Amino acid sequence: MMLEDKTAVIYGGGGAIGGAVARAFARAGAHVYLAGRSRARLDAVANDIGDAADVAELDALDERAVAEHADAVAADAGGIDIALNAVSFPYAQGRLADLAVEEVMHPIDCFLRSNLITAKATARHMTARRSGAILTLSTAGSRFARPGNLGFGTACAAVEQMTQRLAAELGPGGVRVVCLRPHAIPDAAASGSYTGEVFAPLAAAAGVSVEQMLARWGEDQTLLGRLPTLAQVADAAVFLASDRAGAITGAVLDLSCGNAVRAQQFGQALVGVLD
Repeated sequence: MMLEDKTAVIYGGGGAIGGAVARAFARAGAHVYLAGRSRARLDAVANDIGDAADVAELDALDERAVAEHADAVAADAGGIDIALNAVSFPYAQGRLADLAVEEVMHPIDCFLRSNLITAKATARHMTARRSGAILTLSTAGSRFARPGNLGFGTACAAVEQMTQRLAAELGPGGVRVVCLRPHAIPDAAASGSYTGEVFAPLAAAAGVSVEQMLARWGEDQTLLGRLPTLAQVADAAVFLASDRAGAITGAVLDLSCGNAVRAQQFGQALVGVLD
């Protein structure tokens, strides 16, 4: 198995992406430590996994709590091999004139701060053994500029840039840092992801359901004519966390089915929806 005897910490482990990756990590042989704000959602994922999962309720923006949890995991497991930040934060969409500065800054601050906090807490346990992989998450929103995407799009772009700089910082200590860039995962929205709420106003404005809108996006705005699935993102995470990806760091793996290539067209197509 690709992750046999590995120890993985997943922040946001009760979410759609975090849960999917946790299950895939466990199937690949890893012991997963799930952390997040919703105990009920964490327990649901842990119940699917069984004995190969542990659960801790914490806020990824609480630097002290994250550091103490990472220390406890390392003490319990003998170290940390993999860390994934799959934490999500609701955010407002709209044009600059309609948003307060705090609303624009909210996703930028939350996504960057949580990634910095979790990377800092886990990296020191990895550098102590000169081995480890830190995974971050972005979206193809980092690649296109359209009205209504100022805060979140900037946050995604910043996470990708932070990933590269963390890789430069941590590479000499044997730690790899890689970003996964999926986009608009239909079964994530269907699984209760907050993105369903984000997409709902856009779908309503277009007079279609969220499912119909995402299907149309996949057909019209990707090279493959479809959007990625949770399973595909999780499988990619397993590979990137494994020793088989040992030469990959400071990179952004695009999992948008080619949406990022057509980012400009994608942004232009949505302008009319937001007008």
